[in-house]
Amino acid sequence: MTRYELRARERGFKVIAGVDEAGRGPLAGPVVAAAVVFPGGYRNGDIRDSKKLSAAKREQLYQQIKQDALAIGIGVVEPSVIDATNILRASIAAMEEAVSNLLFPVDYLLIDGNHPIRTAIFQETIVKGDDRSVSIAAASIVAKVSRDQIMEIYHRQYPHYNFLGNKGYGTKEHREAIRKYGCCKIHRRSFKWVKDQAGSQALIPFPDEG
Repeated sequence: MTRYELRARERGFKVIAGVDEAGRGPLAGPVVAAAVVFPGGYRNGDIRDSKKLSAAKREQLYQQIKQDALAIGIGVVEPSVIDATNILRASIAAMEEAVSNLLFPVDYLLIDGNHPIRTAIFQETIVKGDDRSVSIAAASIVAKVSRDQIMEIYHRQYPHYNFLGNKGYGTKEHREAIRKYGCCKIHRRSFKWVKDQAGSQALIPFPDEG
């Protein structure tokens, strides 16, 4: 899990950030990215792809990463932007924002996937990077936990959809709620299933929306 970090250091790079996103697939909510910078030689055998961890383990590692990292940057792209562009462009934009929010000088990026971002910083894309790089895996954990926290806030605004439980993903319960209540402002109306259900109907005006 440190091979890519070590290789970058052997090439002369000194400060390396891992970058990943969470939330490409849900029907609702933002896509969130994180960039994480660890000290040179950092190792933690528990850090791995966030999708392979329990919620409790992710939270534990999230706190550990916050303690150990030299810097963490977060990027959030809202559903309206996802709908105006597409989920791939929104994901890349979130990663760009996460990198720009790092309050630490970085000279190399390890990015999950195969799409580079717009930056002057040297970068390397790694398919399945969250399984191959401790920095990317840490970013995947931070992005996932950060997004879950956002969805918990939205749950309090829109309890009809149980975002606390489904985090915006297309569970049976969530789809049935969309059929019953329509869409709220954080649903991704460009996603085919949501578009098919919502048609041209207006957003359902829940009390907090006026």
